[in-house]
Amino acid sequence: MANAGGISIHGVDIAKGVAAEGLEVELFALAPERRLIAAGRLGANGQLDHPSVRGEGIAAGPHEVVFHLGAWLRGAGYSEREAAFLDVVPFRFVVTEVEKHYHLPFKFTPWGIQLFRGV
Repeated sequence: MANAGGISIHGVDIAKGVAAEGLEVELFALAPERRLIAAGRLGANGQLDHPSVRGEGIAAGPHEVVFHLGAWLRGAGYSEREAAFLDVVPFRFVVTEVEKHYHLPFKFTPWGIQLFRGV
């Protein structure tokens, strides 16, 4: 595949006001079949450092990011009650223009999430 705009993932715990360093994420292409593109933990800046950010492996079509939030919340010192509500959080979206960058800011608390296409 030719180099494309890429997909970047950025996690922030807005309850504590910190980057989600260590949050495990997976990025999948869903067509023509489910295929893992990237996996890893967010860095100190809350971002996934992977070649997919620069477009490697990205094609037009449906994608899914999976955030392993419950485990991160427990590791970040939240109580079991707080960490129990959100566990594995999937987010599906469609890449329609591979030459454009898709930035996905993931903002969360133990009780809710906000995820959108940023710039």
